[in-house]
Amino acid sequence: MPIYNSPLLEIDTKEVRRYAGLRKSDFPESLIDEACLEGRLLAQPKGSWEIYDYDTKSQTVYDTVPFKIDGNKIGKHLENCTKVIIMSATVGEDIEEAVTKHFSEGRYAYSTLLDSAATTAVEQIADSMEKYLKPMLARQGLAMKWRFSPGYGDWPIEQQPELLRLSKASLIGVSLTESFMLYPRKSITAIIGLYPKEMECPNDKGFQHDCTQCSKLDCISRKSDIEK
Repeated sequence: MPIYNSPLLEIDTKEVRRYAGLRKSDFPESLIDEACLEGRLLAQPKGSWEIYDYDTKSQTVYDTVPFKIDGNKIGKHLENCTKVIIMSATVGEDIEEAVTKHFSEGRYAYSTLLDSAATTAVEQIADSMEKYLKPMLARQGLAMKWRFSPGYGDWPIEQQPELLRLSKASLIGVSLTESFMLYPRKSITAIIGLYPKEMECPNDKGFQHDCTQCSKLDCISRKSDIEK
C-alpha cells in the first residue's frame, strides 16, 4: 500500500481567500499570511492510495469484495476507464484543534482563515499525490481523469465507507463518523479514473476539480466560469 508523506512547503493564499468566501480585501494580508504559516507548521500531510481494475458498464471497482458505484454523473465521468485510483489524504488533527482554540479565544476571523488554510492544504496534498502519480501512470500508457469524491454530483456520501476501505485510509489515521463525515475533518477521499492515453483529450482538465459537476450550487467555494 503506497503511503504519501511529504512536507507542505506553502499554502496558496488565493485558495485560502476563496474557501473563506473572501472576494475583496476583507482581512489584512498579514492575517492571511499568519494563518497560512500556522497551518503549514501544524499540518501532518499524509496520503494513501491503491489502483484497482474497473468495469465501466457495471460501474464496479474490482477487489476481493467488489464495489459497485452508484450515481449517473460519476458513471459518466468514469466512462472509458479501465482502472481507478482510490485515494485518501489528510492534514491530521492538530490544525483542527488550533482552529477550535482560536475560536474559543474570540479570534473568530483568524479561526476562519486557519480553517480555510487547512482546507487548502488538504487539497494541495491531493494535488501533489496526483502530480506524483501522473508520470508513473503515463509510462504505463494511462491518462488520468480529475478526482471525484462522494457528495459531488449525485454520488451518495453513504458510499464513503467503501473509499476508506479501498484506500486503506486507516493507515493514515482517517476514519468515519456515524453521519459519514471524515475524521480528522480536514481529510478527503476520491476516485480518479484511468484510461488509455491514446484516448486523452487535449482539453482534459487533469487533476482540477470541475465545480460544474457538483450539485452544491450554494457552496461559497464554488468557482465561477470566469475563475476557471
